[in-house]
Amino acid sequence: MSRTRTAILASMAMVAGATGAAAAAAQADVGIAAIPCTVAYTVQNQWSTGFTAAVTVTNNSAAKSSWAVKWSYAGNQQVTSGWNAKITQSGTAVTAANETYNGTLATGGSVSFGFNGSYSGTNALPTTFTLDGVTCNVDGGTDPTNPPDPGTGTRVDNPYAGAKVYVNPEWSAKAAAETGGSRVSNQPTGVWLDRIAAINGVNGGMGLRAHLDAALQQKGTGELVVQLVIYNLPGRDCAALASNGELGPTEIDKYKTQYIDPIAAILADTKYAGLRIVTTVEIDSLPNLVTNTGSRVTATPACDVMKANGNYVKGVGYALNKLGDVPNVYNYVDAGHHGWIGWDDNFGASADLFKQAATAEGATVNDVHGFITNTANYSALKENNFTINDTVAGKSVRESKWVDWNRYTDELSFAQAFRNQLVTVGFPSTIGMLIDTSRNGWGGPARPTGPGATTTVDTYVDGGRYDRRFQTGNWCNQSGAGLGERPKAAPATGIDAYVWMKPPGESDGSSSAIPNDEGKGFDRMCDPTYTGNPRNNNNMSGALPNAPVSGHWFSAQFQQLMANAYPAL
Repeated sequence: MSRTRTAILASMAMVAGATGAAAAAAQADVGIAAIPCTVAYTVQNQWSTGFTAAVTVTNNSAAKSSWAVKWSYAGNQQVTSGWNAKITQSGTAVTAANETYNGTLATGGSVSFGFNGSYSGTNALPTTFTLDGVTCNVDGGTDPTNPPDPGTGTRVDNPYAGAKVYVNPEWSAKAAAETGGSRVSNQPTGVWLDRIAAINGVNGGMGLRAHLDAALQQKGTGELVVQLVIYNLPGRDCAALASNGELGPTEIDKYKTQYIDPIAAILADTKYAGLRIVTTVEIDSLPNLVTNTGSRVTATPACDVMKANGNYVKGVGYALNKLGDVPNVYNYVDAGHHGWIGWDDNFGASADLFKQAATAEGATVNDVHGFITNTANYSALKENNFTINDTVAGKSVRESKWVDWNRYTDELSFAQAFRNQLVTVGFPSTIGMLIDTSRNGWGGPARPTGPGATTTVDTYVDGGRYDRRFQTGNWCNQSGAGLGERPKAAPATGIDAYVWMKPPGESDGSSSAIPNDEGKGFDRMCDPTYTGNPRNNNNMSGALPNAPVSGHWFSAQFQQLMANAYPAL
């Protein structure tokens, strides 16, 4: 790897010997002070027609409230998309100006941005950079034949153990603005990268680098986990229109080069090597291929398409491979929830499919650190008032309408059992599970204090269950839900952490059709008047009214979640 100017100066000081050490050090300090700015330009990934580059600018002159970096290419390189800067190009000349959130550049401060570009022939590194018209020193810089060191961090068994977890300042501000929201606004939540634009930041919001930079500030001298949701597969969420994505069913190449590759390049920046980065890989994707395809009554044509073209499996495998190459990244694959995968005919088949995806596109099972269940869902963590082994009025609990022959009654028992199944099919015995407890508390005055009446198996189960949904297939803005267990590390055997991967207060989908530019449709499961379909046994949807598009702030839901929190706030 190329030596930086700082390293060269340091070596000069060492060569000077004891008698000249002070003089050499003084010369080095003068040299550094004389440089108004330095720029490190790194090509982090390159393929036959394109590349991903990262740029870090250090300002050694007066503090700035805005900035612009300029350079020119010797070849025909063309910037196609960028993040953490507004990048424009005219001919060979490129200008990268600050975003609204990163214009401040203190004396001695640095700012980083990145971009994807296209090229043909050679991809020569630019040699001259200016910061606000002043020429900068080129500090290092690497090319694809001499790639950057991705860091020397060694993964730990449980990334959450002994670590703080990143508090997303954008979510925290929304929560704190709500009446009573300051009680939870300091809780860590996931950062959702649900479209290509989210890498750079949407509508002036924080992009991935901005979040990672903020995480470094929160980290201090201890360990810190950053939680990212990787969520943009081609044909995303084939059975749920509310969370459809921007990429069509066949756009797997775009997913790889414009979504996963830029994310992987940013995460590989050595600046972030000290963070523990947890990725939740593609929620609600692989389980759909098990339960919503073929001759099943729950099948949808869109899921049949995704099973046939293999792009869910390819996409997940590619993400695991590329992200898993970064030493401080911990990949957790989404594993649905007990009310989806807990039935006998889904349980083993899902584990087998996850193994297929984890060995696709160059990935191996060692690229998987664990799995996450109940992401953005509502399944109760632990049902204490009945068990799967209970019998009432001559009938097993499994025969109740609520359990419906499922082998699990809650998320904790399912997650622990599914972990064992995953190890059985070939995943490492060291894998751990995460459980999203952001909205599965089901507290408040309606929370049962004991079992239901033993008149029938249904009165027994319905009278005692904490989860008050009409059916476990209901997933959209559920009425009566509450905040669940606060995030914590190693809470139970085989569980790495309880997490709030879904930020409480962000909608699951709109209650009626709302035009948007995010690729998100209207799903009747988010309509409070909807009477259901085979996937929820034709029950009412149980959704709250007046909900916005998925991912947008839903104040009424947030207030309900706080009111029904368990443990109570």
